[in-house]
Amino acid sequence: MTIKKTLSAFAVGLLFASCASDGAHQTALSEQDTHIEARVDSLVSLLSFEEKLGQMNQISSVANLEEITQLVKDGKVGSILNEVDPVRINALQHMAVEQSKHHIPILIGRDVIHGFKTIFPIPIGQAATFNPEIARIGARVASIEATAAGVRWTFSPMVDIARDARWGRIAEGYGEDVYLTSVMGAATVRGYQGDDLADPASMAACVKHFVGYGACESGRDYNSTFIPERVLRNVYLPPFKASVDAGAATIMTSFNDNDGIPSSANPFILKTVLRDEWNFNGFVVTDWGTIAELVVHGVAPDKLTAAAMAVNAGVDMEMASWVLATNPVDKLIEKGLSKSAVDEAVRNVLRVKFKLGLFENPYVDVHKASMMYAPTSLAAAKEAAIESAILIKNKNNVLPIKSSVKRILVVGPMADAPYEQMGTWAFDGEESHTVTPLAALRKQYGDRVKIDYMPVLSYSRDRSTRGFSAAVAAARRADVVIAFVGEEAILSGEAHSLANLDLVGAQGDMIEALSKVKTPLVSVVIAGRPLTIEKQLNESDAMLYSFHPGTMGGPALAELLMGDAVPSGKTPLSFPRMVGQVPIYYNHHNTGRPSNGHEQLLYDIPLKPGQTSTGCRSFYLDAGETPLLPFGYGLSYTTFEYGPVHLSATTLGKDDVLKLTARVKNTGKIKATEVVQLYIQDRCASVTRPVKELKRFARVSIAPGETKNVEFELPISELAFWTRDMKHEVEAGEFRAWIAPNSASGQPVNFVVQ
Repeated sequence: MTIKKTLSAFAVGLLFASCASDGAHQTALSEQDTHIEARVDSLVSLLSFEEKLGQMNQISSVANLEEITQLVKDGKVGSILNEVDPVRINALQHMAVEQSKHHIPILIGRDVIHGFKTIFPIPIGQAATFNPEIARIGARVASIEATAAGVRWTFSPMVDIARDARWGRIAEGYGEDVYLTSVMGAATVRGYQGDDLADPASMAACVKHFVGYGACESGRDYNSTFIPERVLRNVYLPPFKASVDAGAATIMTSFNDNDGIPSSANPFILKTVLRDEWNFNGFVVTDWGTIAELVVHGVAPDKLTAAAMAVNAGVDMEMASWVLATNPVDKLIEKGLSKSAVDEAVRNVLRVKFKLGLFENPYVDVHKASMMYAPTSLAAAKEAAIESAILIKNKNNVLPIKSSVKRILVVGPMADAPYEQMGTWAFDGEESHTVTPLAALRKQYGDRVKIDYMPVLSYSRDRSTRGFSAAVAAARRADVVIAFVGEEAILSGEAHSLANLDLVGAQGDMIEALSKVKTPLVSVVIAGRPLTIEKQLNESDAMLYSFHPGTMGGPALAELLMGDAVPSGKTPLSFPRMVGQVPIYYNHHNTGRPSNGHEQLLYDIPLKPGQTSTGCRSFYLDAGETPLLPFGYGLSYTTFEYGPVHLSATTLGKDDVLKLTARVKNTGKIKATEVVQLYIQDRCASVTRPVKELKRFARVSIAPGETKNVEFELPISELAFWTRDMKHEVEAGEFRAWIAPNSASGQPVNFVVQ
């Protein structure tokens, strides 16, 4: 069975399971909720104030169970994170369920971000697939594996809009676009939670970080943000709303303060928006230690006041601060803690525990066959890695590597780095199960081509050049050189912001040295963020960009290089030419005095093939107006030709649905998948609007010489935004539409909304 068929079978099986139970489940849903509310009411009425605070307390696992035994028995622990030993988890649950007064089970949480044992590409890599089914299946695999270890709550997905590649946590989200992030985040929620949270193989999702964390000043983690309400509602809140609509059970507050108000003490976002406007009925947990950090922020004089502020603002559970459950009740009340707010918080926490079925099934089945590294899971991870890789250059069709090639030289620190290719937030991944590109090339293709390997650099930050001369000599003997470069896993993720986005160590020097040899040079970048690789792109004959691809990244990249798979990934964010351009993103607003595309620059900065000047943003003398790579950009081993856009109507009402169609032809010789993208512009509104906004996309498989009509349906209601009067509505006027291969190309067509 082929990989794609295996993935499809996996997806179809999940789909059938969903459809089979959907009707009966929907019919009984209101009765089930009513029953759960009755159980919540009954249990809350039995709890003392101290026991209520205990349910709001989450602690991190400790080495010695005896240290927390009494706390659990006393009902002072509602959740434990970072425990993955099922035997210990069962012991903890036994204390809570059998030995505590009210028999309330503990909710076990873990950072399962892009896989538990089977590690999928990092989320920004999954976004590059433009395939929400990849995200859903990846989350489902993670849930199946993690729940088998006793984890029933994950702190994912991260749906922060991120426009600054200096921010290390850009690896953990889905990029710069509101629509793409919304779709991928919602799919991830559905994957974790399945059709029924009470299924022992389902995990509660936790959507983070609420809200605006990705806009942290200068890309420095934990830093302040300054997002006005209109931008907050138009850009940063929609992905959270999409995840809530998808049924997300929990929400996590963010570390940042926005306009001076830390998220964990912000009733506007936690009450007005989340509860009153969105009717969210799950629970809100803080990020690690953020209640205590309210004191450091300078908005609370002490931790007790901080705890009161957070709970009163809408926080339901504190992560790792240990304030609520370890201080006298009278002192907390004296600091302003509202009893009614505590009651509501406990109700929210217990509701999720009931929905998870923890009261009926608190224990892990330790005798069940291992769910880790199932063949279908590995096949799905491999397909995700294939679809996430982005071909950004292919001079003279160097790729795929031709059958006439007899000798390949593999170099670079990322060629055989099993731990590093898993990327950030892979706590439970095992490098012994990771297949590297070098191992895959040798295993899958070593019988037909000689593969020489010289790491040259021992790790990505290695500055030694002592191996360069030998590598250059070996390159002269080879037919093709493949350089695997990038960054180690530790260079991206939380608290790993960078001021310099160039390739680290001597990797750039290595590529420069190899580029001077006549042998074709293919560079494969494996990284956790967009890097400033313009120099290396120019020096390479071909380049594949792979955000840390996970357990099966090696076989995926090997098949792409050798032609058994075809690249289809697209950039989920704009790649800057140099770090001074960031933040840079495609869906910016018009300026009053934009670039005209003819400014005198310090250097000649040509546009990429198929890329046009937007003429809408101001420019840099040394970097121009455009990014190195626009959002949505990616090549293939074939070429596609786009026809003009046809509209079902050119004048529409606000309740109408617009159909947009374009013919896309495969003009090459290889069957391939193209990500066709629909962009819209509101040309004149009460406030400035983005020059383009992604509204739909589709992955379309097209045979050589074949033409397909690609049609999108767009309800006009989806053109709504928060207006000058702070109303969410569609404004009448003229609009533009593009159906194109990326955000910087295509010919627009106009329509009018009355």
